[in-house]
Amino acid sequence: MLYRVEGIVIRSMDYGEGNKIITICTENAGKIGVLVRGAKKVKSRHAALTQLFTTAEYVFFRNGTGLGTLNSGEISSSHHVLRQDLILAAYASYACELLDRVLQDEETGSFWYHQLKACLDALEEGKDPGIIINLYEMKILQSAGYGPELLSCISCGKDLSEDDSSAVSPRLGGVLCRSCRHLDPPALKISPKSLKLLRLFARLDLRRLGHVDVKEETKAELKTVMRAFMDMQLGLNLKSQSFLDQMEKYGL
Repeated sequence: MLYRVEGIVIRSMDYGEGNKIITICTENAGKIGVLVRGAKKVKSRHAALTQLFTTAEYVFFRNGTGLGTLNSGEISSSHHVLRQDLILAAYASYACELLDRVLQDEETGSFWYHQLKACLDALEEGKDPGIIINLYEMKILQSAGYGPELLSCISCGKDLSEDDSSAVSPRLGGVLCRSCRHLDPPALKISPKSLKLLRLFARLDLRRLGHVDVKEETKAELKTVMRAFMDMQLGLNLKSQSFLDQMEKYGL
């Protein structure tokens, strides 16, 4: 059967001497794998369609639920700016790998296609990559069922203002009031500004993200908290995350 889908390439791998297999996050058909014959050849007319972050309309044949075979495609956005910049490419790769590893085929659909597209567009537009990724991570946690409790104490249920919370516990999955702080000694201290932003991330659609001006110390705190949540709740070992860590280590 012939399929026509709008999608974003989130993974691309060599297959045989001249072919590639791409994984596409589609708008209406979930995650799908497509074989692109001859994509590695110099004069291949399909090579550009296999590049990471490419958004395009893909037309492919598929019998049943197996791997499809590309027939044709038309690119709507190549996102070449992301691939040409080492730092942006690292963040974009992390966003794609995170979606690919966390969400099952049937869990990806229109919402996640548009969230990923908004993430890549925001990176390409020059918005703060750290804020973009933290917001994206929050959406991933929520979709996976691990969204943190940020409005009330995760232990006693007391409603908390941004000034009432003394700590956030990645292990327990949310904020702790001062009375319950002792329940998780390794819990992370959090400033009112950072908690306010985390609450904003929890309810904000990536497509609505404007230019956000956040102080460096607040961004550092957000990064620490979100990384702790990701490690504790999902426990993934991602190549793209390791590369981002190496870039930070060497000050890139």
